[in-house]
Amino acid sequence: MPAHAFELFGIRLFGRDAPAEEDMVIGDPQNYEVEIVVGETDSDIEGKLRAASTLWSDRNEPASGAAGLISKARGDYRRLLATLYSEGRYGGTISILIDGREAADLAPDATLAEPANVVVTVQPGPLFNFREAAIVNEAPAPQSRRDAVDDPRDEGFAPGEVARSGTIIRAERLAVEAWRQQGHAKAEIAERRVEAAHDFDVVDARITVDPGRKAYYGPVTVQGTERIDPEWLAWMTGLRQGEEYDPDDLTRAGTRIARLDVFRAARFQEAEMIDANGLLPITYIVQERLPRRFGVGGTYSTIDGLGVETFWVHRNLFGRAERLRFDAKVAGIGQTFKPDEFTYRVGATFTKPGVWTPDTDFTASLFGDREVLDAYTRTAITGTAGFTHIFNEELSGKAFLTGGVARFDDDEFGRRDFATLGVTGTLTYDSRDNPTDATEGYFLEATAYPFYEFEYGNPAFKATAEARAYYGFGADNRFVLAGRVKLGTLTGPSIAQLPPDMLFFAGGGGSVRGYGYRNIGVPTASGNIIGGRSLAEASAEARVRVTNSIGLVGFVDAGYVGEDTIPSFDEDVRIGAGVGLRYLTGLGPIRLDVAVPLDRREGDPSVGVYVGIGQAF
Repeated sequence: MPAHAFELFGIRLFGRDAPAEEDMVIGDPQNYEVEIVVGETDSDIEGKLRAASTLWSDRNEPASGAAGLISKARGDYRRLLATLYSEGRYGGTISILIDGREAADLAPDATLAEPANVVVTVQPGPLFNFREAAIVNEAPAPQSRRDAVDDPRDEGFAPGEVARSGTIIRAERLAVEAWRQQGHAKAEIAERRVEAAHDFDVVDARITVDPGRKAYYGPVTVQGTERIDPEWLAWMTGLRQGEEYDPDDLTRAGTRIARLDVFRAARFQEAEMIDANGLLPITYIVQERLPRRFGVGGTYSTIDGLGVETFWVHRNLFGRAERLRFDAKVAGIGQTFKPDEFTYRVGATFTKPGVWTPDTDFTASLFGDREVLDAYTRTAITGTAGFTHIFNEELSGKAFLTGGVARFDDDEFGRRDFATLGVTGTLTYDSRDNPTDATEGYFLEATAYPFYEFEYGNPAFKATAEARAYYGFGADNRFVLAGRVKLGTLTGPSIAQLPPDMLFFAGGGGSVRGYGYRNIGVPTASGNIIGGRSLAEASAEARVRVTNSIGLVGFVDAGYVGEDTIPSFDEDVRIGAGVGLRYLTGLGPIRLDVAVPLDRREGDPSVGVYVGIGQAF
């Protein structure tokens, strides 16, 4: 079959129609053997043609009778032709022979051999380049960089470039989107002229855009709510009547409301027409989830033992997506089987979204803890209350009032009681493409915590900063290099007059693997380990995805805890190294890491095994 028919955007520009598929007649299974012959030594295009062919992809399964095989072959004419067009090949030919006869000419009830012999021959033909690539009524340069859209010329829609069909389609989308970003919600392609000149192996493409009127938001109405307040939900979209239309606003609104976790499905539906006043009404259609949910989870390492946790949450308490969540956790199982030596945590968190602005949440929590570590045993009640604000897709901040009372028992200082009250401020920048399995982007976070300790009457100030970076390369970012650095400092009284949980420790699955959780600290003359007033950590990982579901990791972690506010590195930096296995799932990778301490000391394990969900960082 000659590939001299050119159909794009559903319009036949020249040539004859491809043969239509006949109604399939199901019969006995029809086995077949298939060979694909490409009349060119370009292995790239040959691979794409094989990937497009269902005859090839289904070659190990019989067709549904002779009619099924013929139908599959006829479908391949269009699929292979589309592949040639996508590579800028408009003068190729395609022949599909079944038992020596062209599939396009076979009747559905034709008699075939068992197995049938199928030969697909493709002559790709010459490359076609753009002679003309024009956009009529192109959008003006945007006044804001946030409204910028990729230039079609930079995407290959320019004279002299290979005239791939996908390039033309993308140019149309970009030309329309450029107008939409500047408030023209109903911009569309008014005319397209695409002609291939086979005598010169060139394509002339001219796209005309109709921007339509500039639009402003009309009233936002909500459909589908059962328990949630529809007027409040319309306010939470952030789309205010009279403001200029911007498709990015709808994207941000969808992301914001998805964070509420109260809807199974949600979508915006724009009105068909802009009204006489230039307003575009918006309808938000939702389907609610059940309000209550519970879950369980766990972690395990050979050093820290088994941890099991559970939660129960009501995600629409008073009709405005208020969330009440109860958490409970038991850890340290396996290190000991004595219940009084386990680590426990129980508490509740209340979150009210949409305080002052749609991107501001109020959160309050109260937790009780009994934490049994090698360095100390902590029994405490802690409360927090404050606000979280999302400035944009990548930047967020928190401000919380935090206070609590705690009793600590350790071998170095004995039993001590503390009562603290302070304000925590956190600023986070996160541009990672996937928080649980990042392949590119950055994560930066800085936290400041000035507080007052009442038992000893001391003010203090704690600060931490962490940076993570990811660099992916290879096909689909198959290889990823990841790095992490964390620094911390604590000013104020001596270590003896500071709560141990405010001091810095290192070690464990999210810190320095190969060492126990919070087992890296400041050694004392009596041989104990206490927390320090400075911290420095670093990690490096090399990740490779072996298959679609299996990944391997090699890593090195390092950590230092110092007695002074500024790290002096008088103590040795502790280093752990190891390898990991990742089972990749839609919820994130399941992690198995095996690490050894490179400078093992008395009390350190010889090897550590860690299991969890998500990458280590």
